[in-house]
Amino acid sequence: MTRKQKLKVFRTPIGFHDAYVAAPSQKAALEAWGSDHDLFARGVAERVENPELTREPLEKPGTVIRRLRGTTAEQLAALPPDAPRRRGSEKPAGPIESATPHGRAPARKSDRAKSAPGPKPAPKPKPRPDRAALDRAEQALTGIEERQAREREELARRQAELDRERRMLEKRQESERAKVARQADKARDAYERAMRAWRG
Repeated sequence: MTRKQKLKVFRTPIGFHDAYVAAPSQKAALEAWGSDHDLFARGVAERVENPELTREPLEKPGTVIRRLRGTTAEQLAALPPDAPRRRGSEKPAGPIESATPHGRAPARKSDRAKSAPGPKPAPKPKPRPDRAALDRAEQALTGIEERQAREREELARRQAELDRERRMLEKRQESERAKVARQADKARDAYERAMRAWRG
């Protein structure tokens, strides 16, 4: 049995392309497209028998071949009105393109070099938080506490001195009062004696 008798060519739309694959069965074609759904049952995949369209897929069995459908203008016209569009001239449908088994065009070497992720640089260590503001605040607090302690000590010293002065004042006043009180008592006794003599 020849390859053409064993293989069949199937087609399904992928974006603005038709994806062709030469496979022995519809199941094998679905696997080549990477589809988990039965595209044939849904009517979005079909068998192709046109010799011009089947030639390259039959030369590369199992490889998904993409062919652009229509011109750029036709593709832009099919987009929704609010879809972003690129500037460019109309181009006719290009030749059949080889793709990976899942319907994606093989990346050029330059594209792979740009897209290939390199080793991630080691993250820079986070800078240690600056505690200058905290040091200033703690220093100011310490200064205030020391000043307030000195003020309390000065007030206590003055209070003790006032207490001593008060006691001395009270003692002097008591002595003066006692002395004058004795003089008043003597004067009162003399007056009373004089009054009794005057009456008598």
